[in-house]
Amino acid sequence: MAITAVLFDIDGTLVDSNDHHVIAWEEAFAGIGARFDRQTIHDQIGKGTDMLVPTLLPDLDEEEQAALGETHGKVFKARFLNEVKPFPGAHDLLRRVHAAGLRVVLASSASEQELDHYLDLLDARELVAETTSADDVENTKPAPDIFATALKKIGSLPPHEVIVVGDTPYDLEAAAKCGIAAVAVRSGGFADDALTRAGAVAIYDDVAALLRDYDRSPLAG
Repeated sequence: MAITAVLFDIDGTLVDSNDHHVIAWEEAFAGIGARFDRQTIHDQIGKGTDMLVPTLLPDLDEEEQAALGETHGKVFKARFLNEVKPFPGAHDLLRRVHAAGLRVVLASSASEQELDHYLDLLDARELVAETTSADDVENTKPAPDIFATALKKIGSLPPHEVIVVGDTPYDLEAAAKCGIAAVAVRSGGFADDALTRAGAVAIYDDVAALLRDYDRSPLAG
């Protein structure tokens, strides 16, 4: 059956923000005397605070985890949010999907404030049918909550009519837990083998490459 909706991750997929998040987390961790090399932090990007912090600092309680997440958010918004740029082709891909009659959904682990900013940055308000942020769910990626909530918002479409586009293994794992196929882009900085192991049905360099190959891509069914 044909695809009727595309669920897009944002950070690292539609906008070039992953390295900014790495630095913001680095500063948050340094504030409590914890230090990790940037690659270690990068390998966790794509998760929300609830998943990222316990992976690196498993002994922190929930209050301490939340405090770190708040620090990361403050640093990111103050220093980097206005520096984030869309990847070339991001708006055009959303427009192409919309023009094909598919429902465009932004399904991100970003905060509601960041999501709202990105809707304007991508000039996507008239293209997007629904959005999902970390504020909508109990658990972020790689838990299935983000995509499960997105499916409910668009009328509980069967998973085989939906496809995910993301840049991290956590996007792909979350999609798989919902029974949804996923296309990966390399723009987030994750290796092909990690994306393949997580279940990518196709891998493109970035959204511009996906747009160029649209008619032959899984998005076109």
